[in-house]
Amino acid sequence: MRLNELSDNPGATKNRLRVGRGVGSGKGKTAGRGVKGQKSRSGVTIGGFEGGQMPIYMRLPKRGFNKPNRKRWAELSIANVNRAIESGKLDAKTDYDAAALVEAGVIRRAKDGVRLIGAGKVSKAVKLTVSGATPGAIKAIEAAKGTVNVLDETVVYRPKGEKADKSAKTAKKPAAPKAEKPKPAPKPKAAPEPKAEPKAEAPKAKKPQVLYTDGATDGEPDDLKKIKGIGPKFEGDLNSKGVYYYRQIAAWSADDIKMIDEIIDSFPGRIERDEWVKQAAELAKG
Repeated sequence: MRLNELSDNPGATKNRLRVGRGVGSGKGKTAGRGVKGQKSRSGVTIGGFEGGQMPIYMRLPKRGFNKPNRKRWAELSIANVNRAIESGKLDAKTDYDAAALVEAGVIRRAKDGVRLIGAGKVSKAVKLTVSGATPGAIKAIEAAKGTVNVLDETVVYRPKGEKADKSAKTAKKPAAPKAEKPKPAPKPKAAPEPKAEPKAEAPKAKKPQVLYTDGATDGEPDDLKKIKGIGPKFEGDLNSKGVYYYRQIAAWSADDIKMIDEIIDSFPGRIERDEWVKQAAELAKG
């Protein structure tokens, strides 16, 4: 053995700990020495005090809010519904609500309700009663001749800015098409007298025609602002669409009113167009 071959046993010596190399090293910042004086005591806010001026945490605006009593939903996708049908967990004979879905093993817990989400294809029909559903999910279930009963319409997903009355209708409310039944208003269209006059004089009035009016363009335009709810701005919008006379508005049908809402968005959802039709009919008689 030679002197240069002598060494300590493995583990007898260790490398020096390099402190102050970041908080991830375990010995960063104060390098294990701690602090002295005021900062070693609790309840000190040296970092938040700025000499008496308005501190930064009070100068900056606050953003966001977390509702303390918000509901939490159990989300059920169309893909999971299809897998449950193929595995035999769901059948077409039973109407499945949140408790039945948990019992069938499709979801773990119901929480505050079940939301049906996603899109795709379902192999067989199934009946579901859920707290909310997306339009795509409802369409997928109904395409397989199933039904979706939505308990709370406020949980139906709809694109940002879209009105509630234009959202996808659920199986629970087939009454929406029935709401369009009150269409006795178009009966004045059957009168031949108002239709015959405008067609002969239509070329003279170089004003745009639209599908939802009776085409009346004879004589001086009426003052549409006399109808309660129509101001100068909205009158200009109606004129740009070819509406100048009371009898044109009086002849509006439910479909025409929907078209007006879609084309002219000056006051969306603010005025009841049905009331305009009644006022216009009274003014036209006068």
